Amino acid sequence: MTDPSTAPMSHRQVLEAMSGLLLGLFVAVLSSTVVSNALPRILNDLHGGESAYTWVITAALLSLTASTPIWGKLSDLVSKKLLVQIALVIYIVSSALAGLSQNTGELIACRILQGIGAGGVTALAQICLAAMVPPRERGRYSGYFGAVFALATIGGPLIGGVIVDTSWLGWRWCFYVGIPFSLIAIAVLQRTLHLPVVKRRAKIDYLGALLVTAAVSLLMIWISLAGKNYAWLSWQTAAMVGGGLVLAVLFVFNESRAAEPIIPLALFRHRTVTLAALASILVGVGMYGATTFLSQYFQLAKEKSPTMAGILTLPMILGLAVSSMVAGRLITKYGRWKAYLVAGTFLLAVGFGLLGTVRSDTSYGLLSLYMAAAGIGLGLTMQNLVLAVQNTVPRHELGTASSVVTFFRTMGGAMGVSALGALLANRVTHYLTQNMAAAHVPPGAGAALGGGEIPDLHKLPAPFVPLVTDAFGHGVGMVFLVSAPFALLAFLVVLLIREVPLRTAHEEAAASPTLELVKEG
Repeated sequence: MTDPSTAPMSHRQVLEAMSGLLLGLFVAVLSSTVVSNALPRILNDLHGGESAYTWVITAALLSLTASTPIWGKLSDLVSKKLLVQIALVIYIVSSALAGLSQNTGELIACRILQGIGAGGVTALAQICLAAMVPPRERGRYSGYFGAVFALATIGGPLIGGVIVDTSWLGWRWCFYVGIPFSLIAIAVLQRTLHLPVVKRRAKIDYLGALLVTAAVSLLMIWISLAGKNYAWLSWQTAAMVGGGLVLAVLFVFNESRAAEPIIPLALFRHRTVTLAALASILVGVGMYGATTFLSQYFQLAKEKSPTMAGILTLPMILGLAVSSMVAGRLITKYGRWKAYLVAGTFLLAVGFGLLGTVRSDTSYGLLSLYMAAAGIGLGLTMQNLVLAVQNTVPRHELGTASSVVTFFRTMGGAMGVSALGALLANRVTHYLTQNMAAAHVPPGAGAALGGGEIPDLHKLPAPFVPLVTDAFGHGVGMVFLVSAPFALLAFLVVLLIREVPLRTAHEEAAASPTLELVKEG
């Protein structure tokens, strides 16, 4: 007799269940994008510099990275709906605390907690979709995820810009604004999301989570401080890099022996999983770098307001939304996905290479074309890497396998933003020093620029403004130029992925006396 909990869901049932997931995903993405355009204003108010700018972003990415495999493992063991709701509650609490921050240290700490909640929602949304529909149909619905991702990426900077440009609101509302959406998402999920739950006793690999977090954190701290607080070739570098590598080796050793590893090493026997994980790291470096540093470019190189900075990134976001939706429908129709990965990573490399040529005086027409190319590339790549992995592994490993792709993408993003942020700070200082020397500005006059803090162009003496805008324009161009080879490597990696036509039905988990399928209420 067929278990009703495993019966296929109708299109209407899937859309109803997805409504809460999509709203939760919107909130999770919003947590990052709503502060992107507001950060120069926030850090100017809290007296933070370029290093703080980077860490406000990377702190959330790091905790998102470390928590993603845990959420994925838990989803294979307990109620997925309950986990999504818990993740949203964590997001609500952390957002409220972030809005009350009085200094950059408090803000970064709250962002760590916010990343844990956002990581749960992001990973579990994909996992729930995989549990609801077979791989062949998944491309169609993945397009909705891409569209919501784009909507949050469009709306986030615009909302954040309007908030900080509205005197009676202030930047703290950038963190409060997502709370009502989260509450609605929790209520909608309670009503519409009903999935089978696998009940079995298991232990979470907390040691593995601790080791991988420590390894990535140590390497990120090294990247952020090297070249500024100490030389790249120094004993500090040797200690941090060596320590990070030792922790990584200990993590792999622990995973090989753990009863319930965070990242089962057996997954990497699948060629597609290994290559998709590597490609995700490389794509993550560029993806998070683009969304993080474009807002700085428009505000500090183009002298635009936070609101306008959000509007001006529309070509990239629209490219992402349209390509994601169109590719999703075509994948569902024909069951083929590799061509979109190949085209996506190639366009991403081209887009970043072109963005590497930008300067403060680059015309917006050219910028639009460059951003659109990068956006289309991201839209064709992000969801389809997850789809390729989900099509490879058996159903009982969907949660863990899906979270592995997200884990490596966000790890690449965290490391990339940290490294690219350090590069940007270094290059901006270098170009600004050159500009001041060329303009015959006395060395002591540089104190007016704020001693390394994010500058407020409206408060600078007029002669300094073009020197600063030129330095930031050139610096951000260098960031994208360095990002382009990573996208090109991702292109070469996806060429090696072997395409397997999408399955038209779920592959059921093997029967086991320790497993019990029940219906979520």
